[in-house]
Amino acid sequence: MGVFSGIVLYAVIWFITLLIVLVIRQPSQAEDGPVVPGTHAGAPADPQLRKRFFLTTVIAFALWLPLVMTILSGGITLADIDLFTRFGGGGQPYGTSE
Repeated sequence: MGVFSGIVLYAVIWFITLLIVLVIRQPSQAEDGPVVPGTHAGAPADPQLRKRFFLTTVIAFALWLPLVMTILSGGITLADIDLFTRFGGGGQPYGTSE
């Protein structure tokens, strides 16, 4: 795995984690009290984005690091996930030489 691949993997994990973290324990304006005029009642009362971005970064790093270590150690290779040749769709699997 190259540096750019690692950064892309981290970015994908970070954004997926962000989408999960944004909805956890988020009270709406309707639940919290008065609704600000011009906004939907289901809009967040206090989004706390700085806290959520920090939490997302920590969780994404905790998920990314073991995954990168597994890939770099050879625990998972492209031949392991090449389903096209594994189920008889082509020649030899990618990453193997015969």
